[in-house]
Amino acid sequence: MIPRIIYGTAWKKDQSSKLVHQALKAGFRGVDTAAQPRHYNEALVGDGIGKSVSNEGIRREDLYIQTKFTSISGQDPKNMPYDSSQPLEKQIHTSIASSLKNLSFQGSGEPYIDCLVLHSPLRTIEETLQAWKVFESYVPTKIRTLGISNTTLDVLQDICTEMTIKPSVVQNRFYPATKWDVPLRSFCREEGIVFQTFWTLTGNPGLLKSNVVKEMAEALKSAGIADEKAVALYSLVLGLEGTSVLNGTTNAERMAGDLAGLRTVGTLIEGDWKEKWEGWLEEFKDIIDEL
Repeated sequence: MIPRIIYGTAWKKDQSSKLVHQALKAGFRGVDTAAQPRHYNEALVGDGIGKSVSNEGIRREDLYIQTKFTSISGQDPKNMPYDSSQPLEKQIHTSIASSLKNLSFQGSGEPYIDCLVLHSPLRTIEETLQAWKVFESYVPTKIRTLGISNTTLDVLQDICTEMTIKPSVVQNRFYPATKWDVPLRSFCREEGIVFQTFWTLTGNPGLLKSNVVKEMAEALKSAGIADEKAVALYSLVLGLEGTSVLNGTTNAERMAGDLAGLRTVGTLIEGDWKEKWEGWLEEFKDIIDEL
């Protein structure tokens, strides 16, 4: 099962192990990383997960671990997880092998990845489908499910039409430049695909200043929720159905606070806030032109 909130490990560099350990200790059960040393340290992410399994009593089967294959265009030419001179299929096999090694740890049994994400479509749809076919050869043993990031609707539709295994997740920026991917998210809901949002806070200064977020944040503040604007926006995005959000905070208090805040919101919207919530959600959908 895909968690509603997932810890994002981009840009954490040498702090990756410590921050992943803190996030899992705080209550996160999903971790997103990539075999892309330019922006991620996958080995240290695995180390942080391993510490959590060993020291916090967290079971591997209760975790959702997601990584990515990144094509040459997204890699640092001086630091890649595969030989760029090799054919695409060999690049993928080598990248997956390195991810399985990085994300294995004592007590986890035979290593596996919950979801392998294609970091972005390749140069052509033919290459994208070729890569996807290689991905499929690992399912359901070494890899349980597949996903794609930074995609357009037409590429997603081609994968769903042409390939045997359709994506279980799409991970895209949630921000005004793509008009919040309303048609793409509608297609995801129709196909049972979870839409994972990133840049949810940093990409939306306008939403954070909107009246609906301010009003909900005030109510959250009265309920004793810290970092109320972030929790308000996360809650509204999760209210769009079929969504999960990446949260990459490096602050241990915010890790715990965001999770606690979302749990509190879940309780309130089923009780005292039911009517308020319906109004807030409709107002939020109007802002992003959600039908």
